Amino acid sequence: MLVARDLSIGYGQQVIGSGLGLTVEPGDVLCLLGPNGCGKTTLFRTLLGLLPPLSGEVLLSGKPITAQRRAEVARQISYVPQAHAPPFPFEALDVVLMGRTARLGAFGQPSRTDRDAAFAAMVQLGIGNLATADYSRLSGGQRQLVLIARALAQEAPLMVMDEPTASLDFGNEAQVLARISALARAAAHGGHGVVLSTHNPDHAFQLGARVLLMKAGQRVAEGPCDEVLTTQTLSAVYGIGVSVETTPSGRKVCLPGLPAAPSGGARRVGDAGL
Repeated sequence: MLVARDLSIGYGQQVIGSGLGLTVEPGDVLCLLGPNGCGKTTLFRTLLGLLPPLSGEVLLSGKPITAQRRAEVARQISYVPQAHAPPFPFEALDVVLMGRTARLGAFGQPSRTDRDAAFAAMVQLGIGNLATADYSRLSGGQRQLVLIARALAQEAPLMVMDEPTASLDFGNEAQVLARISALARAAAHGGHGVVLSTHNPDHAFQLGARVLLMKAGQRVAEGPCDEVLTTQTLSAVYGIGVSVETTPSGRKVCLPGLPAAPSGGARRVGDAGL
């Protein structure tokens, strides 16, 4: 679905990152992790075709993304920003309906089919009751779900999310992550491949995701979260001691500033008295 090969990314003559590559297919969840300034946003902009690669290529459905029209790209990739401030007090359904733009003609107006698709996306995410609500007055978590619904209404098989849980409280964060996981699990029934950036390695464990771990524009490691997110790699990337622990329920979590477990393994939080 989406393939990046030997990418060098940046702006003009300024190289931000190099030697980057990834593949995303239906049912995949790929987490981009790394410190501030490591190149995640620039990589996102390149994957979306908003920036041309300095070298290498990004292929979308087997064709270079830079050779495709924006409407063609929008029918294949939807984008969920980490925040959105509407200029007018739109109803939530109208915000979701904006996801249908790529499927309308130059002067096309949304049809009943488009409105039904937008409302169905909201129902799928459990927010159908917010259709007539003022989007600007919704909570952060509700607004984020509306933006995900907008991406769903776009009916693109790939979804790119820029820190989708940024600034959310604990409950809303859990809700959004659960919805992301459900979208990927539904891939066999027309679901999505998902690429998301996050600053929290725990999110990769919660999603059972593959991870692309970056530092200073370079690929440090890529693979299943259990293999990539070890005490050694995380400590090296973030420049602090990081311990990967296992809770009594069997879930893995990352804790900063604690002694690293031997050989990159995960120890039980209960054994540490936490």
